Amino acid sequence: MRFASVLAFAVAVTVVSAETNAERMLRGLPPMAPARRATPVERAKRTAPSGTGGGQCNTGSIQCCDSITQSGHGSTLDELLSVMRIEVPVDTFCGQNCSPLNVIGGGGAKCGQQPVCCEDNTYNGLVNIGCSPINIW
Repeated sequence: MRFASVLAFAVAVTVVSAETNAERMLRGLPPMAPARRATPVERAKRTAPSGTGGGQCNTGSIQCCDSITQSGHGSTLDELLSVMRIEVPVDTFCGQNCSPLNVIGGGGAKCGQQPVCCEDNTYNGLVNIGCSPINIW
């Protein structure tokens, strides 16, 4: 008799936990608390950030630029940005004449100027916006 009682209780608990809030409310019971599930954004925030050192670039490929300049100081970069109708906040580091740099494979990476990671590489290397230097050696 005890086993049958325990079995009946276990089945009842299983049935009750699998029911929906609509079924609970039809029976006159209060709704269950909402299930806390992480959204993709919340899961991404909990992961460990990847480093930018050691030849890694979180925003795309590593670039080799002829020059890196801050915007908004009357340089040729500002003239180029105005001709291309690109609005960039003052003091944003931008690279000029950039090309992707491959650090994978034999022979090592070669860059005549500073290797950088840039946030916006959409202007075909003429101007890359939001650049920060990296160390690939």
